[in-house]
Amino acid sequence: MSGITADPTISCTPAQEIPADLSGQMLELDEDDDLEVFSKDTTLTDGSFFNASMPTSPASMINQYKFEEEADDKDIFITVDNPESHVTAIETFITYRVLTKTTRSEFDSCEYEVRRRYQDFLWLKGRLEDGHPTLIVHPLPEKFVMKGMVERFNDDFIETRRKALHKFLNRIADHPILSCSEDFKVFLTAQAWELTSHKKQGPGFLSRMGETVRAVAATVRGVKNRPEEFTAIQEYVDTFSQKITSLDKVTQRILKEQKEYLDELKEYGPVYTLWSGSEEELVEPLKGVASCIERCCREKEEQISHLSETLVPSLHEYVLCAETLKSVLRRRDNIQAEYEAKNDMLANKKADREVEYKDLGFVFGSFLGKNPEEAKQQRQQRLDGEIEELKEEIDKLEDKVECANNALKVDWARWQKNMRGDIRGAFLSTAEKNIDYYEKCLAVWESFLLSQKSEHSVEGTREQQAAKDARPQDT
Repeated sequence: MSGITADPTISCTPAQEIPADLSGQMLELDEDDDLEVFSKDTTLTDGSFFNASMPTSPASMINQYKFEEEADDKDIFITVDNPESHVTAIETFITYRVLTKTTRSEFDSCEYEVRRRYQDFLWLKGRLEDGHPTLIVHPLPEKFVMKGMVERFNDDFIETRRKALHKFLNRIADHPILSCSEDFKVFLTAQAWELTSHKKQGPGFLSRMGETVRAVAATVRGVKNRPEEFTAIQEYVDTFSQKITSLDKVTQRILKEQKEYLDELKEYGPVYTLWSGSEEELVEPLKGVASCIERCCREKEEQISHLSETLVPSLHEYVLCAETLKSVLRRRDNIQAEYEAKNDMLANKKADREVEYKDLGFVFGSFLGKNPEEAKQQRQQRLDGEIEELKEEIDKLEDKVECANNALKVDWARWQKNMRGDIRGAFLSTAEKNIDYYEKCLAVWESFLLSQKSEHSVEGTREQQAAKDARPQDT
């Protein structure tokens, strides 16, 4: 078996991207591809596309992966900030400043500052997936937004997108293999014109189309003998996708209802204030209730803001991660399917070589004026050559499958650890905020009750004293 392995610093050319079908509820922002929140991976990337010039073995690559993952020293820090809107004659788009500080020796400087638009992030994601088809690349903000959910260039929307892009780059920076990609380095360091030049070094349109066709063919052909561990991962991902999608939808609905409740609450308080103007005996209680409602409105605004900034993005992020995982598993299956197809071709060639060509050889040999035995020998030599070529290809594909499997197994464990930490953190933070909200609202209403009881007690004392003073004095 030949040694075909993966050098993490060498990236391969991107495959053609196929856009997902859109429902009638989706709004495509044609003039600005930068208006995205999160993106589903709908690329039909050729799973068999793997760099054949990689210098390490599958086993050594995975050992290196584990070794690097154990290191706690972070040597690259990335910040995405300062969004700017750009208006040209043909389009309007947003760029973000990307600040990088690093101590890595492969960088010529320790600090870089560049500006990038969404299309640049999309290019980086595609290159990383092409170069490492069975590593899990964090999802990007999506290209399409629901109608009526956000306004174009809305500050809150842009900030949500900025946070997502920031997390995307830092997930890559924390990855022991993806962070060593040459494309990632170029993305962080190259000026705009240099990045444009680097992008043009990729494969042409026909090459990308060929990769896409092979990926589709492998998908249609399917895998005959998928290892049980990857079948288990597939089942887990399917279940996870269903659950996280349901949670995402319910949380979005709760957020919407909470906002509607807040709007009604804001209208509720002033009613008590207006009422107090016509009830002299109830002025203080009515104003007190209005004040309590106003304070509770402020706390509700903070709770809603926390929910929309913490739990909602986390759940939706992992909805998209589930789609990414499905794509990674498809690419792994495509690599194995190509390997199995080559084995089938080899078996057919060997069967052809064993077939008796005696009669056929005489017929064609006589027709062409050739010696039948000579024609048969030439045919067998050609089959022998094809068989040897297939054996070499199969050896390379076997290494490719092993490398892809090992990479996915380790990255799967890494992804699960990150996911559980993120989801647990979002749930705990939301729980703490809910407790804080209810405790503050409880304190507000308890304070109101105490004030009313005190006033009631004072009034009762005054009435008793007045009644006492009204009684005739003993002579």
